[in-house]
Amino acid sequence: MIGGKVYLSDDNAQLLLDELPPLIHVRAASRHALSLHWLLKQLVAERDGNHPGVAAASSQLAHLMLIQILRAYFEGAEPITSGRLRAIGDRRLAPALQLMHGDPGRAWQLEELARAAAMSRATFCAYFKKIAGVAPMAYLTEWRMRLAERMLRSERTSIGVISASLGYTSESAFSNAFKRVTGRSPIHYKRQQQGRAAENMAIGLGEQ
Repeated sequence: MIGGKVYLSDDNAQLLLDELPPLIHVRAASRHALSLHWLLKQLVAERDGNHPGVAAASSQLAHLMLIQILRAYFEGAEPITSGRLRAIGDRRLAPALQLMHGDPGRAWQLEELARAAAMSRATFCAYFKKIAGVAPMAYLTEWRMRLAERMLRSERTSIGVISASLGYTSESAFSNAFKRVTGRSPIHYKRQQQGRAAENMAIGLGEQ
């Protein structure tokens, strides 16, 4: 048995995780099974051989395994009925999403977003919620918080700078929104990430 873990630090990671089941079984009959078998053999060989660069090679092989597993799952899974992942691939919503993603700090109005998607406000809101599973403004808030998480992982970025860049008029307003979406305060999240980074660095030095 081989165990491992993959850290997903990208802003869209949660969009992916929300669409995945707790367990993925790739059957031997899957066309991806052969690739996974080869990657697994290479991973075992790397760990047993203990060659120079084993940590880097094992990490890359694990990433390739993850990609193959995800491909196998989405190829055989039922079409996504709703969710953030489906919204990103929806052509009708694409213009509005491009605006929100391109300038998240702007105080977007529903009328502007609906106009970009060539819909009335009511139609846009109903269609957006049907596809994304959340209302447009809730999606925008969640997107801002994903960006905030990325910026908080940088020790050089202050909470005040982050809140202003995402369109919040005060740190308290930003902190309340962040805690509502993530369940943690920005300060707590920043300290947690710094502690995790220090732990990973210590593990990396130990493997070397």
